[in-house]
Amino acid sequence: MAAQGLLGLRAHEHAAMLEFLAQDPDPEVAAAAAEGLRLAVTVSADAPDEEAAPAELDEKDGTDEQDGTALQRIAAMSPARRLALAMRGTREERAILVRDPNRIVAVAVLSSPKVTQNEIESISKMANVSDEILRIIGHTRAWMKNYAIVSALAKNPKTPVGVSLTLLQRLLERDVKALAADRNIPEVLRLAARKRLTPGA
Repeated sequence: MAAQGLLGLRAHEHAAMLEFLAQDPDPEVAAAAAEGLRLAVTVSADAPDEEAAPAELDEKDGTDEQDGTALQRIAAMSPARRLALAMRGTREERAILVRDPNRIVAVAVLSSPKVTQNEIESISKMANVSDEILRIIGHTRAWMKNYAIVSALAKNPKTPVGVSLTLLQRLLERDVKALAADRNIPEVLRLAARKRLTPGA
């Protein structure tokens, strides 16, 4: 009932409850809560309110003061606000939010209509994002058409091995050689790279 918004909670209480329920082990409850959060983001994005002002101001100029306070400002936000910002914020804000410990917030960055191929390439190189983020990128066909993203993802030690092994087959020889000599990646991937370089393997 809470996930479906039937308890008559106040807006901020309902958002907090949805955030909690989105982590529920029951897949139906978690899915209903996640959908509720997405709807809340859509509504808040369409409604002109005072809370939307900070994100819009960030579109102007990336001043030093702004850069220095973005992390603190985002850390002080509620999960619902961070979720909304992940969808409509700036590139700098998305770079912070994609590393958010809350999985829903981090994944929302990938769903943002503002996210670019260059951002996805940068995210693919990050070793401090969750493996779930890298897995989603690796399973998104549109992004996998970009060789720079494929290469970055394959070389990232944090990328799930199953994804990396699949991408290995698409790499150019120079990148395969780099993987074969890289001690930071999983051993199974390094061995697979060496096998691919061996004639007749």
